[in-house]
Amino acid sequence: MKDAFFSAEDLTVQFGGLTAVDHLTFGIQRGEIISLIGPNGAGKTTAFNAITGFIKPSKGSIRFLGEELTGLKPFRIAEHGVIRTFQQTKVFPDVTVEESIRMGAHKMAEKGMIAILINSLPYRKKEEEILERTEHILTFTGLAEKAAVLAKNLSYGEQRLLEIAVALAAEPRLLLCDEPVSGMNPEESRSTMELIRALRNQGITILLVEHDMKVVMDISDRIVVLNYGKKIAEGSPREVSENPEVIEAYLGGSLK
Repeated sequence: MKDAFFSAEDLTVQFGGLTAVDHLTFGIQRGEIISLIGPNGAGKTTAFNAITGFIKPSKGSIRFLGEELTGLKPFRIAEHGVIRTFQQTKVFPDVTVEESIRMGAHKMAEKGMIAILINSLPYRKKEEEILERTEHILTFTGLAEKAAVLAKNLSYGEQRLLEIAVALAAEPRLLLCDEPVSGMNPEESRSTMELIRALRNQGITILLVEHDMKVVMDISDRIVVLNYGKKIAEGSPREVSENPEVIEAYLGGSLK
């Protein structure tokens, strides 16, 4: 997998005597939408946490664009362009939508205090870039009319959308979305999936964890299936939906 845009090889996460992710190996090519699925407790979010530095892997390698990410802090991994959202919505309740997105663009900002104090030309240029990017993201995500609204006053679906918008402000090249349509109604779910497809069309590669199998089957180029921390299948939506081991892992129910 040395030529993969992203690769996890032999990724293992252990908590005491429990192996939550067991020798997981998979790769992602640039421009793909890949879904990581499995029953509750399969290790999906743990794998996300290991990939993004929130948990230190017990073993294995995580590489992105040829760079080794294993063991890096989350902010260092984010600086490489690997950005994530979370299973539980994480927004600042008393911050407006526009301010939230501007905060997400912090890595573009001039860090030098002297430059800020004297309002230097490079600092002003960075501020202009952040403002332009924020306006673009507001329009792109459909949140422009909510720009001045406090995050706590958004609907649940809008808060989930804001979390994606904040992630976009950090300029992801690989965006990891942990259950992006969880708790949404069907209309909100459809809109979010359209947004994710639009992100892919803008050149952002996507890795999803999602429980809604209709969403997974409709949007994924490929699917990786975990059960008890181990990869039990990988392939196209059709291949995975017809895999007997996958069907058994989902208690005999169809994935279609």
